Amino acid sequence: MIEATIARYQAVKVTTSTPGDLLVALFDGLFKFLHVAKHNLSKKGDRAKAGMAMSRAHAIISEFLASLAPEHAPELCQNLARVYDFCLTRITFANRHNDPAALDEVMRVMTPIREAFTIAVRQVAQQGAGAPAAPGAPAPATGPVVRITP
Repeated sequence: MIEATIARYQAVKVTTSTPGDLLVALFDGLFKFLHVAKHNLSKKGDRAKAGMAMSRAHAIISEFLASLAPEHAPELCQNLARVYDFCLTRITFANRHNDPAALDEVMRVMTPIREAFTIAVRQVAQQGAGAPAAPGAPAPATGPVVRITP
């Protein structure tokens, strides 16, 4: 009964969230899966859970890579593609070699990207609500850097 209620709540939350909110949620999920994988790669952890968590983190980063829209910001997209490719390689390495340090590298590299997208989503939401941008805040991009498909 509770599981069905939670599933309905999550379905409503996803269908009513903005694309930016969904992007931030994906970053939150990515870090959750990376932490679960790192914890379960320890000697007393569950290797199957670690593998599942790494698989999910890999899938999220793969979607980030596939959703880049270089026609709007070619240089930025090229740089993000390189970072995402590095992260995919390190997650695969961590999975093959039971190396939690490789997951630390992914978290270290993805943290500033997560923070930047979170700030950008907040700024767009504030500007959409008619609130002025924070003083000294960069101007919003003229087009999307990533494609967000429903």
